[in-house]
Amino acid sequence: MIFKSSTTAVPDTPLVPRHVAIIMDGNGRWATKRLLPRVAGHVKGVEAVRTVVEACVERGIEYLTLFAFSSENWRRPQEEVSLLMRLFVTALEREVSKMHANNIRLKVVGDLSRFDPKLQEMIAGAMRKTANNTRLTVTVCANYGGRWDIMQATGKMVAANPGATDFTEEMLAPHLAMAYAPEPDLFIRTGGEERISNFLLWQLAYSELYFTDTFWPDFDSQSLDAAIASYQSRERRFGRTGEQVAKKS
Repeated sequence: MIFKSSTTAVPDTPLVPRHVAIIMDGNGRWATKRLLPRVAGHVKGVEAVRTVVEACVERGIEYLTLFAFSSENWRRPQEEVSLLMRLFVTALEREVSKMHANNIRLKVVGDLSRFDPKLQEMIAGAMRKTANNTRLTVTVCANYGGRWDIMQATGKMVAANPGATDFTEEMLAPHLAMAYAPEPDLFIRTGGEERISNFLLWQLAYSELYFTDTFWPDFDSQSLDAAIASYQSRERRFGRTGEQVAKKS
């Protein structure tokens, strides 16, 4: 199923967001504040992922997208990058069977070619195992960048339409990395920074943005509820006037 873009059609505005996208920021600072090595923050961050996945299931959220590793994160110290890769492997080993048992589908999107072949194989296996699950789709964006996504989709669109000179959003949409999901209703960034950082640049066109000072390891179900409450307090107009929205409701 291909979902319509919020710039070509007015989407539904559910009381509980159908799709939540999160930049999980602040792991390293959480650890530094406690005089711990940065690795401790990343380990604690994995626990927060588990908590938020469970909270999404309980609240009826259908899609959860997590920015785990950006295409710019390769610039970090090699020791930290290696640690993050090991954590990724460990998380797949420990969590995939639990996700499958709870009817949760796992998707991993991004340029995976740069990862170790063993990790690529584990990712592919995890996605195959959970492919038919329907309760919640958890997408992990790894070696992902919003500009990369648009560029790779553009290349595929051009290849699929040889000789074409005019292109539309509808022609591009099926080639985006997350064509299987609706656009996020709610975008959350933890850790106090207030920017999108090359995350889902196409898909966040009309998402509600929520920023919190809470470091990701401390983000829990109550934190998610606060973000949802902020989302629920907003009038989502999608280019219309407030009067038009009121009449439709």
